[in-house]
Amino acid sequence: MSQLTFAHEPDASRYTLSKGADLVSVLDYRDDGRTVALTRAYTIPTFRGRGYAGELVDRAVAQLEARGDRAVSPVCWYVADWFTANPSRAAILQSRRSA
Repeated sequence: MSQLTFAHEPDASRYTLSKGADLVSVLDYRDDGRTVALTRAYTIPTFRGRGYAGELVDRAVAQLEARGDRAVSPVCWYVADWFTANPSRAAILQSRRSA
């Protein structure tokens, strides 16, 4: 079985996950210098249903946690659901201000 390769492509504002030579999943983001908005998680249709998007979000969040200088805004519904399923990782989330 091919290894999974995680990559950060800052020039394209995305994280990627590949299996061997095949790109399997992409996580797009916007970074304003304080917050990284995770805007879209996408898995190539032939690779769906194998947990690749979850693995990609996990690795991207781990990298952001290690970096320690950005909060995360889960704009994408999939990323928001991932944080709901992984509440122990919620410390990195951008705090919401009450009106």
